[in-house]
Order: sequence, then C-alpha cells, then structure tokens
Amino acid sequence: MGILRTGTTSAAVRIQVSRTGRPALQSPIKAPRIKPAGLPIELPLDQILLGDCVAALEALPPASIDLVFADPPYNLQLGGDLRRPDDSLVDAVDDDWDKFSSFAEYDAFTRAWLAECRRVLKPDGALWVIGSYHNIFRVGSILQDLGFWVLNDIVWRKANPMPNFRGRRFTNAHETLIWAARGEASKYTFHYEALKGGNDDLQMRSDWYLPLCTGEERLKDGAGAKIHPTQKPEALLARVMLSASNPGDVILDPFFGTGTTGAVA
Repeated sequence: MGILRTGTTSAAVRIQVSRTGRPALQSPIKAPRIKPAGLPIELPLDQILLGDCVAALEALPPASIDLVFADPPYNLQLGGDLRRPDDSLVDAVDDDWDKFSSFAEYDAFTRAWLAECRRVLKPDGALWVIGSYHNIFRVGSILQDLGFWVLNDIVWRKANPMPNFRGRRFTNAHETLIWAARGEASKYTFHYEALKGGNDDLQMRSDWYLPLCTGEERLKDGAGAKIHPTQKPEALLARVMLSASNPGDVILDPFFGTGTTGAVA
C-alpha cells in the first residue's frame, strides 16, 4: 500500500505487494508509530507499507485521505495455462493474490477494503477503482451498498490489447474504471477546464484511448521478465490525478503493485 502527496518531488520506490503481504522484492516494512488507541500519531506520508491491505488501512486515522486509487485483484478464475496457437505460454495472471475460493470470499474481501477506504477518506474525498468484466460489476455493487456515490464509469480502450488466442470470444480490449465520491453530498474535485484544455478544447469523454504499458516504462527483472503482470501505464494514472486531485493532496493506493501511482503523484 502506498500513501503519497501529489506534486512532491520524492520518487516512490517501486515494489510489488501482494494481497497477502508477500512482497516480490525483499524490503523492510515501514511501520507507522501507533497510538495506544491503535491509530498512527502521524499519517505515514510518502511511504510504502508492506502487509495485508485491510490491516494496514485499519491502522490509518479516519478522514485523512483526499483520493484513493485502487487496482485490486480481478479474480480472473483462470482454469489452467493460457497458450497461443503455436502452443507458447501466455504470461497470464496466475499469482496467489488473484485466487479466491469463491465469489463469496472475493466479495467479503472487497467489502472489507472498500469499507476501510471510505472510513479514511475525507468527507469530500473520492475513489477510483479499476477492473475487468471478471470483477468490476461486483465491486460497483458493493461500493454503492457502502454509501459511495458513483460519478462516472470510464472505459479504458487499449490501443494494443492482447488478442483472443482461442478465437471463441471477442478480443477483450478494455478495462473499466469507476469514479465515486465518498457520499452523495461530497463536494468532490473535478478539473473540467484542465481536462478540456488538454483535449483540443473538447469535453473529456468517458472513453479513454491509451496503450498498455510497454517499452522502457515496463518494469522487468534481470532476466528481462515482467516483474508484475498487470502494470498500469503512467498516462492512465496521470489523467486520473489531473482530473480528481489538487497539488498537495494525499493519495492512497491500497494495492501499490509496481508503484505507478507514486511515480505519477
């Protein structure tokens, strides 16, 4: 989990953190000082907190976060290896952090982290969450049940999506983001004019055409393998933050992954 301030010059360390708190890269845990009541004396700004995201969220003070960006496990439910027509193996998501025994287990996990995100958000705060057809409808239903107020759904149209190798379904060429205020009465941030100014003076639409993370931006290990299967492009996070945050805002990413949120903030 990462807690960042927008507009800061410090570069966030990029570490993959799993749902169960198993980091892909060995790094010491940065633990905030804890009050007797169980809450930190100070919000651990510009830090990466390693561990179970729900437990880490529970240790944060209420109404302390301006914006949440969440890229949770998608619960892809892969039944086995995914192969190309030439029988080569596709580097698909088969990590333990994306495996749940049932929809009920996934829903309980989703409800737990979303409830904590709502608790730590300021009254006028907002949340962005990204997902695919595997999970986004369940996530959306739960966040509405918890009192979030949906403002928009955004379709990220991928310029270079992975093809459907089996030819039995449409090419899955998009992911969906939900933008929601903490509550119906929240006076959320939205930089309409800035977005319009960067879009040939046209209103920014809810379908965003952006490429997958490739080239030098894609983080790899010493052997040239991707260190995370679903690294998000910085251009996507930049548009989210430009639209919904102000300089100096505190941004929380419960699933920090490769640290794209920190790099962009």
